[in-house]
Amino acid sequence: MSLIELARDPVSPLEVVERMAAGNNWPFERSGEDEIALVVTGRWTNYQVSFTWMSEIEALHLACAFDIRVPELRLSEVQQLIALINEQLWIGHFDVWMQNGMVMFRHALLLAGGVPASGRQCEAALGCALDACERYFPAFQFVVWAGKPAREAMQSAMFETSGEA
Repeated sequence: MSLIELARDPVSPLEVVERMAAGNNWPFERSGEDEIALVVTGRWTNYQVSFTWMSEIEALHLACAFDIRVPELRLSEVQQLIALINEQLWIGHFDVWMQNGMVMFRHALLLAGGVPASGRQCEAALGCALDACERYFPAFQFVVWAGKPAREAMQSAMFETSGEA
């Protein structure tokens, strides 16, 4: 690393995310100095993704939500499904935002000590979020819309086909 690189101000993690969004032609909006929101189209639905820079703990928080609102009647079963799903995940986790019953995937990149965020780190974090959401979205649908039990919905989501008919 050259002295010029050391002397430059570090790039904000949100600027890295903004470049990533622009490079992929994803609609995005800076909703403040410490947050950027973008929309990513998936196979099942559009995902509302928010990256928030939390300077006090030096973490870049990612929240990826999709359009499923959990009614009070299905909340217990969805929480059971989330517990089953989270057991399978190595990175990040699912939550239900209790204020509005929205399901979201959350993860944070710790960048303590002034470590700069790289495009690859941000892409990997977003990739993990989208992969998890795409994989388990049908299970949430089975529980919320079809009234299926969590274990049955999880088995359906974990079923993998091979080949083509």
